[in-house]
Amino acid sequence: MKNNIYNQKIKRNKTTKIQKNNQKRVLDAALEIFSRHGYKGSTINQISKLAGMSKANLLYYFNNKQILYLAVLNRTLETWLEPLEDLNPKGVPLDELWNYINQKLNVSKIMQNESRLFAMEILQGAPILKEIIQTNLKKRIDKSTKLIDKWIKAKKIAPVDPLHLLFVIWAMTQTYADFWTQIEILSSDRKNPDKIFKKAKFTIKQLVINGLQP
Repeated sequence: MKNNIYNQKIKRNKTTKIQKNNQKRVLDAALEIFSRHGYKGSTINQISKLAGMSKANLLYYFNNKQILYLAVLNRTLETWLEPLEDLNPKGVPLDELWNYINQKLNVSKIMQNESRLFAMEILQGAPILKEIIQTNLKKRIDKSTKLIDKWIKAKKIAPVDPLHLLFVIWAMTQTYADFWTQIEILSSDRKNPDKIFKKAKFTIKQLVINGLQP
């Protein structure tokens, strides 16, 4: 399905502070509802009620449910991609990759609803996000994999497939958001999330960073 709504501009030009706050309220409420009920099971009425505003007021900022859903997912993508784009070509490669992994784990700790909603969209075949993944996301990922490949050719990290390295990092980090309930139940530290993430960071660092030693 063509995602022309990606090119539609949300009404943000010359917005006041109150309007920006209202937009955030709507996005936060939409995230809660969409992550709980999925796209098809969610309604604008549910979201407007949780946001504490009228349906008409909500639709002033986001014209329909699909545009709102896309805005929530796009906000998540932007947050996730920012640490990846912070990779410094002039930095120490293993330090740069560890900083990225560390930030990804921190995001998984505080953005569990966002991660679950994104996973739900992907499991359904990415009906809303497919065009963004094929264009905007792919372009930005290609840039990162080229940098990693450059480090490999310079023998600064072990030879691996750059794209699949990112897949492995995503799998290792986002699982702590998507499957947090399972992790918490099975962990002896279930009453101490900070300790769980501390152990996760240690383990992932040993596997990935040590494994990438040239």
